[in-house]
Amino acid sequence: MNQNRAFTGFFILMLLCVSLKTLAQEKEEKEVFFNLSSPYHTIVTHLINLQPETYNPDYSARTIGGNLEIQKRQEIAIKIKRIFDGEGIYIDPEIIPRNENYNDSSGNVIRHRYVITSKLPDLYLEKVGNEWLYSEYSVRKVYEIYRNIYPFGTDKLMNILPKAGGSQVMGLYVWQLFGMLILILTSVILFKLLNFVFERFIVRILKKLGYHNTAKNFVVAVAKPISTMSIIFLLIVFTPVLQLPIQVAKYVVLILRGLWPLFLTLVFYKLIDLISIYFERLASKTETTLDDQLVPLLRKALKAFVIIVGVLFILNNLDFNIWPLLTGLSIGGLAFALAAQDTIKNFFGSLMIFIDKPFQIGDWITSSDIDGTVEEVGFRSTRIRTFRNSVTSVPNGKLADLTIDNHGLRIYRRFFTQIAITYDTPAERIELFVQGLRRIVENHEFTRKDYYEVHLNELANSSLNVMFYIFFKVPSWSDELRCRHEIIIEIIKLAELLSIRFAFPTQTLHMETFPDKMSLTPHLKPVDSDLKARLDSFFKKPKP
Repeated sequence: MNQNRAFTGFFILMLLCVSLKTLAQEKEEKEVFFNLSSPYHTIVTHLINLQPETYNPDYSARTIGGNLEIQKRQEIAIKIKRIFDGEGIYIDPEIIPRNENYNDSSGNVIRHRYVITSKLPDLYLEKVGNEWLYSEYSVRKVYEIYRNIYPFGTDKLMNILPKAGGSQVMGLYVWQLFGMLILILTSVILFKLLNFVFERFIVRILKKLGYHNTAKNFVVAVAKPISTMSIIFLLIVFTPVLQLPIQVAKYVVLILRGLWPLFLTLVFYKLIDLISIYFERLASKTETTLDDQLVPLLRKALKAFVIIVGVLFILNNLDFNIWPLLTGLSIGGLAFALAAQDTIKNFFGSLMIFIDKPFQIGDWITSSDIDGTVEEVGFRSTRIRTFRNSVTSVPNGKLADLTIDNHGLRIYRRFFTQIAITYDTPAERIELFVQGLRRIVENHEFTRKDYYEVHLNELANSSLNVMFYIFFKVPSWSDELRCRHEIIIEIIKLAELLSIRFAFPTQTLHMETFPDKMSLTPHLKPVDSDLKARLDSFFKKPKP
């Protein structure tokens, strides 16, 4: 009997000790929940009291500064928690300062302030008296930040979904699993619908308008990236509503934010090809061919720009600090510029060529040792096809400094020659021959009619020279050669018709005297009145 009483007393004593220990633990936990003496204790008080296992929004509301009602404080405390969860921001309590007199020395003014995360610099704690609370400025900014994270009123779904079930499967609530299933099905349906719209409607409309290649090669290629980008946008908007565990939400949000600029970069990369087609059509309507060469260079430059900007956006969304990278690029760019002065000079030389347009593709240019047809203009050099069919690459920096003779910009192409006829040709036939040459020029289709020169011009050593100076209005050297051929053939036919003989270099040996022969030199009589009268009549004869 005494043993039973002793056992009963010992049991009661053990229960009392356990109860006292539990009360002590609860008291200790409650002290942590209500401890606002440092940034660490305030943030822990705020977040722990909003966990499902220890949910008590009244305690969490006490971390909100300002003169607000308790219901308003509860609402703001819950919104801040949802902001952290929706952004996938994990608050590591180990790095939060526990100093009651913590000073923020990042600015010009040192004050008792603690910014919780660099992603949300507008949310910070301030020391008010002996307590650390969310600042009044942060309280005012909460609603704006909250609307950005939960746009289109998606936050209202969180008041409905959690009520669908309280049990957990693999660490997730039933309503979260159900929401994920709905989100996946919606994404698949939307993806199929967008592809259907692109392939059945937009492509058909473009084909009816005559853009078959555009519809086939580019619109279809852009359709899937745009559809995928729309799905990613849908996931970014609705994933915060699921309120996934912060360890999972951190990586989910990070991946989605990295995929969004990735597919956006792909869309712009494909659209550059579409824009290039439009520029190519505009270039084909112009007379110059230099802009035809500029379009592919512009396409390459735009693609490189899109890739660089896209990579920077992706790294920034993946929480990489890109400012040191940009700073390193600027310093490296300076070093690169010093090491590649010739390359930069050639680049600016190419810009001057595209701006000034001293020549275009297909023009025949000459300058010092350069002689050939322009085949391609690049960012570094210009390729020139010589008349030996070889290719010469001339740096654009050098080409921009040279004096270039552009034969391709000639309006007229000159043809000059001396037509040599024999000395025994009568003057009357020479006159008829010159008149015939002028008629050949007038009758030819591609000769310049307003200016040409055809005259008996020179008494040469072995011939009488007729100057033949005309111009052709033709676009190319091949056309010029063809016109020369036609003109020369007509000259030969005219000479045959008039029995005009073409002279060639000859020498005649005259012997002054021979034995028993008279001298070949005529004996001229003094000028008499009869000869003067004949000369006067020659100049007084009527002009034809």
